[in-house]
Formats: sequence, structure tokens, C-alpha cells
Amino acid sequence: MRRSELLAAEAEACLNTALSRLKDIWEEIGIPEEQRLQRTSMVKNHIKNLLEMMIEEEEALRKRLMHSIHKCRAEMQRLCLELQLPVFQEEESLSILQQEKNIRIEVEALMKERGQRMQQLQDLLDQEQDLCHTLDCKPFGLTADAVPSQEQLQSFKHYISHQNAEKAQRHAEFRELKKRVILCMEELDHIPESSFEKDVVYEDQDSFCLSKDNAASLRLLLHQLEERRGEQEGRCQAHRAKIGQLWELLQVSTGDREALSEHMVASRRRNLEALQAEEHRLEELKLLNIRGVTDALRSQILALWEKCFYSSEQRQDFPAFFRVDFDEDLLALHEAELHRLKLHYEKHQELYSGVHRWRESWRLLQELEKKAADPSRFTNRGGNLLKEEKLRRELQKNLPKLEKKLKVQIQSWESEQHCSFLVNGQKFMQFVEEQWELHRAQKEKERLERFNATSSTSCGSSQRLLYSGCRSPGPIPTLSATKAPTVQTLGGFKPPHPGFGGYNKENKGQPNGTPPCTQRNVSMASIASTYSEFVKDLKSTEPLKSSETCPWLPTPRSSTES
Repeated sequence: MRRSELLAAEAEACLNTALSRLKDIWEEIGIPEEQRLQRTSMVKNHIKNLLEMMIEEEEALRKRLMHSIHKCRAEMQRLCLELQLPVFQEEESLSILQQEKNIRIEVEALMKERGQRMQQLQDLLDQEQDLCHTLDCKPFGLTADAVPSQEQLQSFKHYISHQNAEKAQRHAEFRELKKRVILCMEELDHIPESSFEKDVVYEDQDSFCLSKDNAASLRLLLHQLEERRGEQEGRCQAHRAKIGQLWELLQVSTGDREALSEHMVASRRRNLEALQAEEHRLEELKLLNIRGVTDALRSQILALWEKCFYSSEQRQDFPAFFRVDFDEDLLALHEAELHRLKLHYEKHQELYSGVHRWRESWRLLQELEKKAADPSRFTNRGGNLLKEEKLRRELQKNLPKLEKKLKVQIQSWESEQHCSFLVNGQKFMQFVEEQWELHRAQKEKERLERFNATSSTSCGSSQRLLYSGCRSPGPIPTLSATKAPTVQTLGGFKPPHPGFGGYNKENKGQPNGTPPCTQRNVSMASIASTYSEFVKDLKSTEPLKSSETCPWLPTPRSSTES
């Protein structure tokens, strides 16, 4: 007999004993028969309710077990299909409890197998992405949308191994070609100009795209550089021969000849330039006196052109500056031009000096703003922090005053000259306003970034930031015909970009020309899940599923005509 049956018999005996005892007590007390019936009925109902409650609980347990078995069987079939494995065969004649346990353990094992395969697949996909970017090759074809079979994983691993070997071979070839290219560039004193040349010379070797097209372009670049090096060596030899003849003709001293001894052997770009300069010097030795005076005047004229923001077109208006037939007439023309420029600059010196002062103040303000945004400014700065903050506030206060003063002076200048005061084709005050607008946009962007960083820390992955249509102003605005404008600090003079309308020509011919200014918009969208949604996700019993540049800050250039 089972122990449970013995316990049941004991329970029955206990019940009978209890009822007999109650009967004796009622007899002794003298409780009437009617009350005895009521009390006996209460005992019966209590025992009946207790047993019925226990039966209901055990029946609910049986239903839960059956539901779990049904659910686990469905999940097991789905996982076997995903993993491409045979369906698990259940043992017969097992209790419901044992069946549920066996199926649940099998489902957990299948889930673990699925997770391992998906992790291996993700690792291989990450490697594949890096290889495809570096080698510019086609992907293997697997995606993270489906669970791969063991055979597919093995094939994928073999493909990744082969691509890694190909990457190593191409990388070794690239290093060798790059070394030879840099050597040729050094001998030619060639500075990388195209984006491809800059990528080859300056970009990190591990991030360079080792595609077949890039390898072919690199070989072509090396061939072109080697041809130029050969041509340069031939030109150097020709100049050496000519210089030797001129030395003999002009009876140049041994000391002067030894000063050029370095360039008489090597054939690099600087050697070629030195040989060309020496030949040119020897050819014009008889004209040295006239040319010396003329060159001195040209230096002064050039300095005034810079101070008055003369454009290249305005400089072309004085063709004598570019003549090489030095004589007394040419010297007189230079003297007259220098006199005219001095009178004009002295008359408008305050305006030109103010523009230069604004440029330097703006550059300094940008530098101080950048330092103020640097978190490391609070350490290792000595007593400079307060000084810099004081200077920054002074600049913010004084720049508008200077701009207001310049506006009045420019209006007076334009009334006198009958044309607009332009800086590289743009009205100077409009240029100033754009710089402030971009400065404010940059500050707003920084504020949003700080806000977003704080929100991301508190909300985790519940919040995203989306930006569109804007590139923040940076420290040094550079104008480009193909790139969007970015803010830059004011620097030295640079030639105008064609896309910006070129240099102003005596601030004439463009009295009202104003280049377009790119507008920018900043938009942000955030999505935050609520706590109720989070709880809902936790309570979900669904089966697991597979995871799824403001223009280049133009150096102020305007000009005048007397």
C-alpha cells in the first residue's frame, strides 16, 4: 500500500475520532438533537469546502502543466525548424509532471543552441562588415534575420578566413607602394593635393580602403611620380650645364660657386628651384641696379595692396607691376602708383585698421569660446582661466561697438567711392552679421548636445536624438564651391574661392552683390517608453524571436580706387 493511501486512512480515522468526541461532548453538555444536527452539518460543510478547495487547486495545477506542455511542444517544434534539427521524441508512459519537465529542458537547450549560433553569426557579420569596407568586396550573404545552420556557419567562417588572408596580402602591397610614393614626393617636394593622395600619405594604413581600384590608382600614381622625377632630373642637368656656361662667361668667383654646390649634385624640387633661381640671377645680372630699386617699390606697393584689401583683379589693373623689362619708364610708373596708394590709405586708414582689428578680435573670441567649452580648462591653467574669461567678456562687449563704428565708416566710404565695400565679393557688414548668426547657432547646438547627453544618461536607450539639415559652425569658416559652409576663426589672408564671387574688384562692378547664405535647420525628435510599457514587456509571454562647413571665413579683402 502506498504511503499516500495510509495517510488517507489515517485522515479518515482522525475524522471519525473527532466526530465521536464531538458527540460525547454534546451528550455531556446536553445539546438538543436539532442543534446537534446543525453542528454536525457545519462540520461536514467545512470539511467538504476544504476538500473541494484542495481539489480545485490540484486541478488548476494539472491544467497549468498541460498548458505548459502544449506551449513547450509548439516552441520546441519552432526551434527545431529554425535550427534545422530533428524534432525531439518524447518518451511514452510518463506522468504529466515528468513530460512537462522533459519538454521544458529540451526547449531550454534549443534556446541555448539558438543563442550560441546567433552570437557566432553576429561576430562573423561584424568581421565581414570590416572586411567589406577595407577590401570593397561583396558580403557572404547571411543576415541576422534568420538562424544559420551549422554548415552555413562553417562556410561563413571559411569565407572570413580567406578574406583576412587577402586583406593581409593587399595591406603588405599597399605599405610597399606607399613607401615608394612618399619617397618620390619627398624628392619632388610634392605636397599631396588630391583627396586620394592625401588619403595615401596621411590616412591611417588600417583605415585605407584596399580595394582593387585603389590599388590600381596607387600604382598609376607611383608611375606618374617616377616619370616626373625622371623629368626633373633631366631639367636639373640642363640648368647645371647652362649655369656652368654663365659662370665662365661672367667669371663668377669660386666662393659664389661653392654656395650652390649642394644643388649641383641633388635633383630634388628645391634643388631645381635653386638652379632655376641661380640661372635667372645670372641672366639678369646686368639689370641688377634698376631692378633692385623697382623691386623695393614693388614690395611697398604689395604691402599697401594687402592693407587695402586689393583683389587679384585690381592688382592686374597695374600691369607694370608684372613687367620684366626693367628700365627708367617702368621705375617712374611704380613711383606714381606708390604715391597714389599712400594718399588713399592715409585717407581711409581708420576704416582699414578697424577691419583688421575686427578680424583679429573675432579670431581671438572664437579661440576663447573654444577654450571655455573645454572641460579641461579647470585644471593645469594657473591663473589664466579668470583672465581669459575677462578677455572674452570684453570682446563680446566691444565687438558690437566696433561693428557699429565700422558701419558708419563704410557708409561714408561707399558714398565717396560710389560702390559697395566688399570682402571677397560680399558686403562686409553682411558678412559680420552672418558670423554672429552662425556663432549663435553653434552655441545653441552645444546646448542641445549637453541636454541630449544628460537625457541619454537618465533615460538610457528609451530616447533618441535625430538631427537633419544642419552642419554646425566650426572654428574656421572656409568657402568651397562644393562643400557646405562652416564657421572658422579668422586667420591670415587667403585667395578667394570662385564659388564666393572672387575678390572684389575695387569694390566696383558689384555694388549690390550679395552671395547667398546657406540656411540651416536643427530638428530633434525623442521617443521615451513609459514605465507601463516596460512592465507590459516584462509580463509578455510571447515566444522569443530573433533580433532583428558659414562659408570659409574670407579674409577681409576690399579695395578702393582714388
